[in-house]
Amino acid sequence: MQTLTIDFICSLDGYGSAVGWPGWWGMESPEYLDWLETRPEREQPLLMGATTYRVMSSLVAEGEPGTEVLNGIRKYVFSSSLESPLEWENSTLITTDAVEAVRRLKEEADRPLSTIGSRSLCRSLLAAGVVDRYRVVIFPVITGATGRERIFDGYPDVALELVESRTFDGRTQLLEYIPTVLDGPPGR
Repeated sequence: MQTLTIDFICSLDGYGSAVGWPGWWGMESPEYLDWLETRPEREQPLLMGATTYRVMSSLVAEGEPGTEVLNGIRKYVFSSSLESPLEWENSTLITTDAVEAVRRLKEEADRPLSTIGSRSLCRSLLAAGVVDRYRVVIFPVITGATGRERIFDGYPDVALELVESRTFDGRTQLLEYIPTVLDGPPGR
């Protein structure tokens, strides 16, 4: 059985993006970009929802630097609003229950799986207990006034066991955990 890693980038205050800020909050350091290019899982199949599919396929179509690598990667898109066939190469539309589909994918896939963006999809997969790893890269910025897309809102309570950490260029933090969904606060 393959593993599933949820993979997010965020500001210190938990936002996935901010109005007026560039991608990576303008802090895409050389060490972080090198890690993105050389990490073994960079070619793992990606799971995403419709919104992420629309944003990422547009960025690739517009020639956003660094996104062309996504063309060759298998992508599973969970949506009830998109229609087949999807235009972005190597993309498969899944319209059935995401949790059950991911359970099947984990059994049938020949490589580990990971997500890209897709807050709602990730939240439902985590709540269902099908996530094996939770990785977040925290950029050293607080975007309280301009932040958009709060990542952790609506999540269940989750205990996190740290299994990897790394600092890129002395400022950006990678934290990878094994998540355990809790029924509530401990000791109840």
